[in-house]
Amino acid sequence: MSTHWNWQTGERLLALNDPEEWDAAFDRGERWLGTAAIGLAFNCPLEDASPRIVRAMRLPDLAQRGFAFTAAGTAARLNGALTPELYAALRAEGPGRRSIAVNAIADTLTFVPFRRLPTWLKCWSVVSTVRNKLDAWRLSFSYAVTDAWKAVRRR
Repeated sequence: MSTHWNWQTGERLLALNDPEEWDAAFDRGERWLGTAAIGLAFNCPLEDASPRIVRAMRLPDLAQRGFAFTAAGTAARLNGALTPELYAALRAEGPGRRSIAVNAIADTLTFVPFRRLPTWLKCWSVVSTVRNKLDAWRLSFSYAVTDAWKAVRRR
C-alpha cells in the first residue's frame, strides 16, 4: 500500500494505481473517491477499475459522482470498451441531455466501436443522431426565415 496519495487534499489521486487502496479509502469514507476513480481508469486494467467506478457513481457527493462518470468515459477512451456493469450504470443514470452521464455516454459512443455497444446504446446513438440532425435543420430553417424577414422589411 502506497502512502504518496493525499486523501485530505486529493493531490496525486489521478495517479492512483492500487484498487485495494481505493477500497480502503471507500471503507474509511474518504472524500475524493470520484477523483481517485479517474486515476484507476488511467492506471489499472478495466476489470479492476470497473467495480470501483460503479461504486463511485453512487456517491452522495454530486461532484465526486460526476468525476466517477468522467472515469467511465476515460475507461471507454482508453479501452475501446466498458464492462457490463459500467454499461448498466450508464443506462440507469439515463442518456438524456440533462443526465450526469451525458459526457460518459458521448465518450462511449465515440470510442467504443458501434458493433460492441449494447443494444440500448446503439438505439440511443441512432435517436441522438436523428435528434441532432432535426435540430440542425430547424435552426437552418429558422435562420433562413429570419434572414428573409429582414430582407422584406428593408424594401
